[in-house]
Amino acid sequence: MSSLSEFQLLSVLAQEMNMRKASERLFVSQPALSQRLQTIEKDWGTKLFIRSQKGLALTPSGEHVIQFANEVLTKQEKVRETIHSLQSGVSGTLKIAVASIVGQNWLPQVLKKFIDRYPQAKISLVTGWSSEILKCLYDDQVHIGIIRGTPDWKGIKVHLFKDPLYLVDREITSPEQVLNTDRPFIQFKSDSNYFQEIQDWWMRNFKTSPKRTVVVDQIETCKQMAFNGIGYAILPAITLTKAEKEIFKIPLLNENNEPLNRDTWLLGYESAFQLKQVSAFVELIKEHIAESSGD
Repeated sequence: MSSLSEFQLLSVLAQEMNMRKASERLFVSQPALSQRLQTIEKDWGTKLFIRSQKGLALTPSGEHVIQFANEVLTKQEKVRETIHSLQSGVSGTLKIAVASIVGQNWLPQVLKKFIDRYPQAKISLVTGWSSEILKCLYDDQVHIGIIRGTPDWKGIKVHLFKDPLYLVDREITSPEQVLNTDRPFIQFKSDSNYFQEIQDWWMRNFKTSPKRTVVVDQIETCKQMAFNGIGYAILPAITLTKAEKEIFKIPLLNENNEPLNRDTWLLGYESAFQLKQVSAFVELIKEHIAESSGD
C-alpha cells in the first residue's frame, strides 16, 4: 500500500503529465522521481503511466489508482481541518468559491479583514460563474460558495446584499433613448438566469430587440467599453462604486415600478459551518455588511 507521500507524488504526476514539471513541483530530480514511480508501479503490480517524448499518459489501471489517491488526499485534508478546528484559535484553510463579479468588486475588502484578524488561517479562492460555484459546492471542493441570483439550495443560505441594476451610458439619460441611438447595447456573457432577467426587462419596456448588440466575455470589458462611450450597458451597482462623474446611471425598474435587484447569497453545508475558519469568516462578513450599511 502506498504512503501519503506517494499518493501526493502520483497526484502531481497526474496533474502535470510531465516528468520535468512534476519533479520541479516535488523538489526532486527527474531520475529520482522516475525511480520512485517505478517502485510504486511495482507495488501496484501494473503500469500506471505510459511514457513518451510528448509526456505521460495514464493507463486504465492508472486512472483507478489516481482516483483512489486523490480521494485519500482529500480525506486527509478534511481530517487536518477537523484537528485544526478543535485547537484554540482560527487556523486551517478556508476554501471559497465565489462569483467572479463579487470576487473582483466586493470580496477583497472582506478577505483583507479576515487575513488581518486571523493570520494563521489560509485562503483558497476559486472564481467563476454562479453555476460553476454551485458545482464546486456539490462536489465538496469548497467550504462555502458566494453566488448571484436566487439559489435552489437545500443547505445553509445566508443573504448578503441586494445589488440594483443600472442602464449605464455617457449620453443616454432615460431608458427610452436606447430606441433612438445607433450605438450598440454592450452585453457580457453571464449565467442564463441573469441574461434572462435583462431580456425580460428589455422586452417588457420596449417590445422589440436592440438595434445592435456587442457581446464580450468579461463584465470589466463591458464596463470599460460603456465608460469610454462605445455603447450602453446594463451593469450591477457593485461594479459602479468608482464610476466616472460623466457616466449616467439609470436605475432599472420592475413591473411594480420598484428597483430591479440582483441578490447575492452565501451557501454551504452545515458540516462546513462547524469549522472554526468558516464560522469566523461568516461572522466577519456579517460585521462587514453591518458596517457598510451604516456608512
